[in-house]
Amino acid sequence: MRAALKSVIRQAANRAAALLLVLSSHSHGAEPVEYTLLESKARPADHFTQGLYFDGERWLESSGLYGRSWLAEYTDPGSNPLRRKWLAGNRFAEGLAVLGNKLYLLTYRAGEVQIYNRASFALEQVLRYRGEGWGLTTDGQQLIMSNGSDTLVFRDPETFEVTRRVQVHGGGQTWAQLNELEYVHGLIWANIWQDPRIIAIDPASGEVKGVVNLEALQRDSLQGRRHIDAVANGIAWDQAHNGLWVTGKYWPALYLIRPRGLGFE
Repeated sequence: MRAALKSVIRQAANRAAALLLVLSSHSHGAEPVEYTLLESKARPADHFTQGLYFDGERWLESSGLYGRSWLAEYTDPGSNPLRRKWLAGNRFAEGLAVLGNKLYLLTYRAGEVQIYNRASFALEQVLRYRGEGWGLTTDGQQLIMSNGSDTLVFRDPETFEVTRRVQVHGGGQTWAQLNELEYVHGLIWANIWQDPRIIAIDPASGEVKGVVNLEALQRDSLQGRRHIDAVANGIAWDQAHNGLWVTGKYWPALYLIRPRGLGFE
């Protein structure tokens, strides 16, 4: 009788442990998100893409590196830009956000955000910040910035002062080196430096809600070429097609994908 009772207790304990493991994995796991590839567009392979934006008709892009940084606007990614603004040789262009009639362009280590008139491309104002600038987007009210850490910083668009910070977490791992950002369907989508995955982040809590792996697109774009900096970077929402245009540094193509879920149903 005792042996039978011990066996029952042991089996119950094993089932409880298994259930706890399942619950734990679900509570800490960021779900992998599949996607559908809708379209691709060829483009020059010399873009060191930092920020990417699409309004349905025109593209805005920032490209980095010292002595080669620019801000450009074009209607066809495969053609010459309609206009391009070259930055000073000691300025390294980074993330780009569009809010109202202004373009906000981060610089890597200069500690300044350059604010341009969207219609004229004229530089209107320069505001200062501390630390590095990586990615930039907006929720329509505030600017949201990454700096290479695991923390996103929310900033006032008029002063660029910090209004709050949120640490990105979840999925059983840390999420440092957050890079290019895009705000879509109430979530912040982020590239990760030297990582083919993009993640969807809850802006209120910082929790990672989903992970999309772009490794297959990276292989398709590079076709066996190897370059240490040819990493996934660049996310732009296509509202009309309810998808994300994604690309990378030195990638000769942009890809329109539609994640399954997370507002893209």
